[in-house]
Amino acid sequence: MNEISINIDGRIIKARPGMTVLEAALENGIYIPYLCYSPDLKPHGGCRLCIVEIAGEKGLSTSCTTPVSEGMVVRTSTPDIDEVRSNIIELILADHPLDCLTCVKNQRCDLQKVAAYLGIKERKLPQNDRNIPVDDSNPFFVIDRNYCILCQKCTRTCDEITCDNAIEVISRGYESRIGTFGDKAIMESNCQSCGECVVRCPTAALSFKESAVPACEVETTCPYCGVGCGMYLGVRNGKIVSVRGSDSRANNGKLCVKGRFGIAGYVHSEERLKSPLIKKKGKFVEASWDEALSLVAEKFASYDREHVGIISSSRCTNEDNYIAQKFCRLVLGTNNIDHCARLCHAPTVAGLAQTFGSGAMTNSIEDIREADCIFAIGANITEAHPVIGMNVKQAVRLGARLIVADPREIELVRFADIWLRHNPGSDVALLMGMIKIIVDEKLHNSDFINERCDNAEAFMESLKAYDIDFVEKTTGVPRGQIMAAARMYAAGNPSAILYTLGITEHSHGTDNVIAVANLAMVTGNIGKRGSGVNPLRGQNNVQGACDMGALPNVYVGYQSSTSPETKKKFEAAWGGSLSIAKGLTTPQMFDGACDGSFKALYIIGENSVLSQPNSSHVIKALSSLDFLVVQDIFLTETAKLADVVLPAASFAEKDGTFTNTERRFQRVRKAIEPVSGSLADWEIICRIAKQMGGKGFDYKHPSEIMDEIAALAPCFGGINYERLEDGGLQWPCPALDHPGTPILHTKQFACRKGKLTPLKYRPSEELPDAEYPLLLTTGRRLFHYHTGTMTRKTDGLNRFLGRERVQINPADASALGLNDDDAIKVISRRGEVQAGVEVTRVVPPGVVYMTFHFAETPTNMITSCAVDPVTQTPEYKVCAVRIEKIQRR
Repeated sequence: MNEISINIDGRIIKARPGMTVLEAALENGIYIPYLCYSPDLKPHGGCRLCIVEIAGEKGLSTSCTTPVSEGMVVRTSTPDIDEVRSNIIELILADHPLDCLTCVKNQRCDLQKVAAYLGIKERKLPQNDRNIPVDDSNPFFVIDRNYCILCQKCTRTCDEITCDNAIEVISRGYESRIGTFGDKAIMESNCQSCGECVVRCPTAALSFKESAVPACEVETTCPYCGVGCGMYLGVRNGKIVSVRGSDSRANNGKLCVKGRFGIAGYVHSEERLKSPLIKKKGKFVEASWDEALSLVAEKFASYDREHVGIISSSRCTNEDNYIAQKFCRLVLGTNNIDHCARLCHAPTVAGLAQTFGSGAMTNSIEDIREADCIFAIGANITEAHPVIGMNVKQAVRLGARLIVADPREIELVRFADIWLRHNPGSDVALLMGMIKIIVDEKLHNSDFINERCDNAEAFMESLKAYDIDFVEKTTGVPRGQIMAAARMYAAGNPSAILYTLGITEHSHGTDNVIAVANLAMVTGNIGKRGSGVNPLRGQNNVQGACDMGALPNVYVGYQSSTSPETKKKFEAAWGGSLSIAKGLTTPQMFDGACDGSFKALYIIGENSVLSQPNSSHVIKALSSLDFLVVQDIFLTETAKLADVVLPAASFAEKDGTFTNTERRFQRVRKAIEPVSGSLADWEIICRIAKQMGGKGFDYKHPSEIMDEIAALAPCFGGINYERLEDGGLQWPCPALDHPGTPILHTKQFACRKGKLTPLKYRPSEELPDAEYPLLLTTGRRLFHYHTGTMTRKTDGLNRFLGRERVQINPADASALGLNDDDAIKVISRRGEVQAGVEVTRVVPPGVVYMTFHFAETPTNMITSCAVDPVTQTPEYKVCAVRIEKIQRR
């Protein structure tokens, strides 16, 4: 890229084409006053403070809107410029409180900084007393318009970055102010409480309620969803006092409401476990680490290898998970290890491995904004992956076309060109029907299919089963919409598919994933920017837990645990004998516990009682075990059933790495000391291993574990902590000089050629009938995460959503005599739960929607025990229920 030379105040500096004068100046350490500029917002020129004099041009120019040009001569400060700036600031100060010393933004206020630069020490104009009421309705931030300077950073942020448009300039002239639709309180608006407007506000007009100036900041990675947002934890006196986004390529500084406001509440909760617990005579008794670990080691050593296993954790680091599977295989002598991917994205791993040779997201998060067409299917992205949701909405603003396939009217429907409201469980019919239309109309990519795919002839023949009459009847979507969606996706150059658990959590989840892969291959939307098959992982390190081998069929790096060659490799590396027998999955372990063939289980960081389907079966299984160890940061519903509970450190209290949904390894850094009495997960496992005589567990720091991972898994061979100091790396990264792989399958698939796979449509296992006439589907809501174990420790998040409310269509509510907030029982063949009612058209008639965030309403007591036959992933998205109103006394 050719650089441009410009002269600013007599200094010759270099600038890149497309930069503005202000950007060039700031990058070269030259200060030009401004209030409305932000590097991630479009140039605005509203405050007029960044005016400069440019040789050869009449008048003064706003440097934030003026692009640089070769040979440009700029003066940033002259008597005329300073006079204009001073006049602007004096007019602002006439409407602004001057309580700087006690102001929450003192020494962090841009207005204060500009006034000091201009030498303004007193107010020259009479003060106007506005006395605008303060809006403190939001639990996390305050809106005080008395401090507002109408720079519009907040409204532009809400428009350009989050695309929520919750706030705007309302009224006119002197009465102009920032407000919501109808000038209601912010809590009554569609504000998502992400705080992006607050962090950009130059004054105290928007400020956080709980915030202190930190003594230091530590960069780390968010512990919530699979986006893997980089963040700085501000620390003071050993406490987290602030959180802000870092410029990680996963999030580019953005955070959602949970990431920004939901950290300190659980990390510093009084409910944190502070001592090992041993159950004696039915009650927990505090114990020393030595006593607890001696008991655990003694009990585990007493069982045959086929009778013991581990459930590891997607919330733990890569290093924790690697050590868990090493301990399981080397010391316990079994491949009986699994984790929560079994409940969510195991069909992704199986389906994409079968079709592409690699079961991971093909592209990068930042690619999304380069897509010409985005097809989001079974993906409530703005609630489950809010920062990626922002990217999708930004892409639409930039001209991308959006197809949304979801039974519920999720937020993305507002931005969609086409909404396919298909029946839950009809994904294969919809996707294969779209492919048939594309092929019949010759919109497929013949060159890509011929050069890079196998089995095309048999696949094309199989499409005869998906004529438009069948697809329309099965999906419930009008044929015109299906045809329009097929044409729009095929015409995209490029087109990207995004999906989440609405695809995988079905009794045909693997087939659903294969259908997605088929669609991408038929159109050639693989191996290039803005395209691909992009499963969005639900938890912060579910990708990493898979990568590390916390699965019964693979070691770290997806090396088969039933391969004799792999067995020899790891025996040589670890110095011990390993089993070649296929391990048990989580459902198999639970079934074995119930029938007595499985005796002991070590659960790390999973609340299975709330997260597993058909919870009564889970409780029976855990209660039937001879010995149960639970390692967690809280005494969860699962931990209460344990014989021994081990207190673990949180993500903020240890070092390690997470791997996000786009295969990006990122550092997790210790910001504070662990809660007294707790230890990092890897340390606890290593101590148990050594207590049982295991060798090779003498690590001093997680970086040593990462080095071992790199040495044993070729796809991670180029990754170490030193390289990660400069930012994340996406695998495959086979060597230290390898830059990582942002896009998979650019030249060939991991299995050389992609496999186009015929599919037979199968309906869901349990559909509504006369006794259970409603279809229950489950998922997440924006303000909570998974089983709520972490987010419900933050009072502000509970204010937004404090209890389970079943979404039900007005037609069904009317037929049942239900109104908002009525108390109901939701009943399935497996049990019943109580909840409140939310009457809404978000769900179609015949469908109700629930989350599993609330222990008081354990939704998974009623979900189906049907599973995908390939992966044993439960069918959370479809089961039959009935609803009964609870009569209030």
